[in-house]
Amino acid sequence: MTVTTETTTSESFTKIASLDPDEVMTYSFIRDIPISGGKTLALLTLDNGKDHTRPNTLGPKTLLEFARVLDEQKARAARGEIHGLAVTGKPFIFAAGADLSKVSELPDRETGKQMAQLGHWALGKLGELGVPSFTFINGLALGGGVEIPLNSDYRTIDSSVPALALPEVFLGIIPGWGGAWLLPNLIGIENALEVVISNPLKSNRMLKGPQAFELGIADAMFGPANFIENSIAWADGVINGTTKVKRPNEPGKIERAIKWDIAIGVAQKTLESRIGKVAQSPYRALELLKAAKNTDKRTGFAAEDEALADLISGDQFHASIYAFNLVQKRAKRPAGAPDKALARKVTKVGVIGAGLMARQFALLFVRRLQVPVVITDLDQGATDAGVAAIHKEIHDLLEKGRISPDESNRLTALVTGTTNKADFADCDWVIEAIYEELEAKQNVFAEVEKFISPEAVLATNTSSLSVEQIGAKLEHPERVVGFHFFNPVAVMPLIEVVKTPHTNDETLSTAMVTAASLRKNAVITKDTPGFVVNRILAKVLGEAMHAVDTGTPFEVVEESTRPFGLPMTPFELLELVGLKVGAHVLDTHHKAFPDRFFESTNLHRLAELGHIFERDSKGKAKGIDKAALKIVKGGTTPMTASELQVRIEDGLADEIHRMLEDNVVAAAEDIDLCLILGAGYPFQMGGATPYLDRVGASERAFGGTFHTPKIVGVN
Repeated sequence: MTVTTETTTSESFTKIASLDPDEVMTYSFIRDIPISGGKTLALLTLDNGKDHTRPNTLGPKTLLEFARVLDEQKARAARGEIHGLAVTGKPFIFAAGADLSKVSELPDRETGKQMAQLGHWALGKLGELGVPSFTFINGLALGGGVEIPLNSDYRTIDSSVPALALPEVFLGIIPGWGGAWLLPNLIGIENALEVVISNPLKSNRMLKGPQAFELGIADAMFGPANFIENSIAWADGVINGTTKVKRPNEPGKIERAIKWDIAIGVAQKTLESRIGKVAQSPYRALELLKAAKNTDKRTGFAAEDEALADLISGDQFHASIYAFNLVQKRAKRPAGAPDKALARKVTKVGVIGAGLMARQFALLFVRRLQVPVVITDLDQGATDAGVAAIHKEIHDLLEKGRISPDESNRLTALVTGTTNKADFADCDWVIEAIYEELEAKQNVFAEVEKFISPEAVLATNTSSLSVEQIGAKLEHPERVVGFHFFNPVAVMPLIEVVKTPHTNDETLSTAMVTAASLRKNAVITKDTPGFVVNRILAKVLGEAMHAVDTGTPFEVVEESTRPFGLPMTPFELLELVGLKVGAHVLDTHHKAFPDRFFESTNLHRLAELGHIFERDSKGKAKGIDKAALKIVKGGTTPMTASELQVRIEDGLADEIHRMLEDNVVAAAEDIDLCLILGAGYPFQMGGATPYLDRVGASERAFGGTFHTPKIVGVN
């Protein structure tokens, strides 16, 4: 039964309030502000008493305190002591919602439902005061920190707010304290779909203050200098009737009659094509947004209670919190990283190569490190073309307003080209980005070593070759490290830092500090074929091609991998990375591990064809190309989708277990971190290892699990 404000008291939530004895309380402080006409505005400030690095959070005790204070203000309003109430936050921070690490520890579905009901009950009091309620959004606002203003009658926002978002879908749940019903009824269904579903699925994109105002989340926007004062004056005008509030994005009859269902239908198809049907939270959010068209608030909130209860108690939320903690905590404290004090200062960067990847490196290094970057290639023409392309990228950033004219001029001047390796003499960091051929990489490093200092780092971006072998011809192999980026370089947040048996701590520390300066997350891996990401992808791709080679239809193979929740099928991935690259990766792994990785002659033949899918004029896949079907024809032992799914799961569990036994990385968490940041594994799956534990593959493959049941969310 849904808890309602008519039947509920704070005692209804005694159990949930006792679950977190260590909750960091965010208090509700009240002070009265005189406004015109002899009236009074009660200003409620949320403040946890910590410094600005600890955001306000909304745990059970905080919500009960908030509700108690609002009840007191309601009584004051009835006595005519106050004429409005406004909520704001401590400097720079409004509120960051619930502490999700604590939410993930809720013991059962019923307790999860109580958490949803507590939020609705407490925040809902903002609409029951008997006087107008306002929220002055003065800083960071996430999750429940957005639902406080949504439950208010009016909202203002500081133009300097750096982030406002409802990120719940990203974490495997839904906005459960009113957001899924209130937001579409405030700003329209298309805008609400963007905030609730699209943005979270775009790497948790957030709104800045002006964007939130433009969408209609706030009724007024003011600059940071006098934000509170201006907001109070604006609220004064609303209370006294001199300020009229218009909401152009609020849905009207036509939107509800026609546009609403159309927008939901488009969103449904977009979700299915982009992420498949495995992730639960986007579709539960979509159901709630659809129903918000013609339900009342009480019904909408009750539906949120049920949805949040289901998701909080489910595997995907637990896996999402596991993944979230990896990215927020483990990624910031990389396992095996030497003391940062050992890192050498990088004052100049050399890039060997002037192709597409090398250009991306050069642009990233010059933007993030703000140091001279010199590139080289086989001849002057290729070098000049590379420099010109980088300069154009810098100019494009200027045109888009992402950098200032001064920064554009400075960055452009820092990027130069040369064919004389002597110009690398004062480089502290040199990275090669040439084609994947061992001898070629050995030779360019040996040539550059003649000119650079013995302490300068030599980094290679190889994806499949032995880093140790690349440095085999050097006098100082201890200066060599793998620095494996993922494409596109500017977007993908992972770097695999590969340590050889010779790599010294100074070199490794420099690599880790440099990765952080580039705003990337680095994971240290052993020098082994494929490192982490490519080895696991090679396992999936190899099994997929083996299945096709032995007679399993392409479509059945694709169906077998859908439960993994991956961003694309194995064959879409092969076309994305390039069929020749994919064939090379499989060959490398077959050579290294012939008993576990298949070679595929057909993949080489598909690479010669150049594609697998037949596509329309817009590039959208229409099906498997007839020529591709002809190439793989002849297999006689097809598998069903379920048989192949189990085969891939067990193969992955076995391979990851072997990687951990061989100390490729420090722990299973590092495997998952690499897959989330480097291969797009969805948060709802938690990477690979929690999923493999949940489906029993770990037990089948090696008689154990990678994690305890609490970690993987098995209930």
